[in-house]
Formats: sequence, C-alpha cells, structure tokens
Amino acid sequence: MLFYPAALPLSRQTLTYTAGIIRRHRKQIGSPWRKLGPGQQALLVLAYLRKGETFTEVGAGFGVGTATAWRYVTETVALLAARAPKLRQALAAARDAGHAYLVIDGTLIPIDRVAADRPFYSGKHRRHGMNLQVIAGPGGDIVWVSGPLPGAVHDLTAARIWGIIAELAASRLVVLGDKGYLGEDCIRTPYRGRNKPASQKDANRAHARLRPRANAPTPNSSPGASCASSAAAPGAPDSSPRPSMYCRSARHNQDENGSVSQFHPACDGFVTV
Repeated sequence: MLFYPAALPLSRQTLTYTAGIIRRHRKQIGSPWRKLGPGQQALLVLAYLRKGETFTEVGAGFGVGTATAWRYVTETVALLAARAPKLRQALAAARDAGHAYLVIDGTLIPIDRVAADRPFYSGKHRRHGMNLQVIAGPGGDIVWVSGPLPGAVHDLTAARIWGIIAELAASRLVVLGDKGYLGEDCIRTPYRGRNKPASQKDANRAHARLRPRANAPTPNSSPGASCASSAAAPGAPDSSPRPSMYCRSARHNQDENGSVSQFHPACDGFVTV
C-alpha cells in the first residue's frame, strides 16, 4: 500500500471540539490506553467523514487496523449524534429564532447496491440510495435531518414514518414542500393541474421563489466503507429491508458550502462536517 500527504479542509476548531468530546468520554468510561490519542482519533474520524475513504484506507494512514478504525468512527459519531437536537426541539428552536417559514424536502444519499436490493432503488432518481428528510430554514440553514430509509420510500411516507407530519402540525409553523407532500394540511405545496387560474399560478411562482434558497444546503453523502445494517433506521418499521452485507456507499458530492453529511448506524441521524 502506498501513502501520500493530504489536506483536510476543516478548521482547527472542529478538530479541537471533536477531540474534547472524545477525551471527556474516555475519562468518563475509564478507558485504558489506546494506540491513538483523542486528537488523532478525532482526526481519523473527520478524515473518514469528510473524504469518504474506506476503513481500511483511513486506518492504514493512521497505523491502525480496519476493525480499530471502525470502532473509533462508530464511537465518535455516536458521541456527536447525541448532541444533535430532536425534531421537537429543533422546531421549537426554529420558532424561537423567528423563522418566517421552513422548507421540508427529501434527498437521496447515493449508494452502490446489487440488483437484489431493489427496495433501495429510487425510481425518481434512477439509482440506489437512502431517503432522508431534511428541514431547513429560509436562509438555507439545516434545522433537522432524519435518519435513513430505503430509497424506494416516498417522501410523504418517510415523513409519516418519522413522525414529522404530527410534529409540524403541532408546531404551527409555516412549512413549504414540493408536490411529493400533497395531502397534508400542515405542509403548503404548489397547486397541481393544468389551466390553473391566475391566482394559483402566482402562488406557485411565489412558492418556487422561496424554496430554492432553503433547499440549497441539502446534505450529500460521504460514507466510505461497508455500510451494513445502515438501512433500518431507528424508529422505522422492523420490516424495513436491510442492505447487502457487503456494500459500499457511492462517493460524495459536496454542496455549494462544501459541507458533507454522513450517516452511521450508531446514530439516529447525520453528522455534518
């Protein structure tokens, strides 16, 4: 195996914050000596989340085995995910922040799958992937991201599975969504059909002007190594199909802000780095 120097486009503050979480966790559980210190473990995890390399590749770069790299990533992602707000808390924070409206949209995290895993194939996107539900503010800031469901799951179905519809209705916030959420009174969707009156056409144009800004930061995937068991999201039905035991997620596509979100089986949602 060949080695090469590489840069990680993240701030020193991000590394310090992650290392601090790891250091406090080790002290709390009385962890014995480890090959990598908190700072190096944090760097390994951030490299994995940001660059999408496999556990074998990133572990070799830090002088640890594949299993050790997996344990480091699993542990750290769980610690980071524990600090993410729950849906009700996120909506309350959005209301307190004075957001004029929120936008909900579904996104597909691309993954590589075999033909046997048809539940993960999205007919809309024409590829295999995981369905995520994203709620964003008017300026594009991410308010909350759900866990994953198979790509074949419709956006409205996914929103109901995660309890998003009930929480949005209870929050009394103005929420915009595309036509995939038609049928729910708490989500304002465009008018459908041809020969619409002028008032409905104007409403659709206004709706279209508001949504793109909030949709801009929808997270993209950067998973690297095997993602077995990542399909059955916490809270999803027990019958949710699982992926093949040997699968690799597709390489990530960064958004315009350069941020990437990564799902890991140890947490209920995504970590954005």
